[in-house]
Amino acid sequence: DLVPKEEKVTQKGYSIDALVEVNGKKVGVEVDGPSHFIGRKPTGSTILKRRQVANVEGIALVSVPYWEWDELGQDLSKKQNYLRSLLGIR
Repeated sequence: DLVPKEEKVTQKGYSIDALVEVNGKKVGVEVDGPSHFIGRKPTGSTILKRRQVANVEGIALVSVPYWEWDELGQDLSKKQNYLRSLLGIR
């Protein structure tokens, strides 16, 4: 199973909600609340952070939009399956 490092600060000072290793590659997981979006589109600062973390840090980022997470309710199995799918894990 994955063991995430929560609230990770990268070498360049970017804060990432969780960092996991998938198939030998670092993947950052960002839990994006309403302040990261205008409607359902990411804000400019959110897009910039994603690009910089990927290009400067070499860490792929995946986003968990708040409305998708909220739709899963309290079902832990659905949440685990959602995260596994997002990270490309079967």
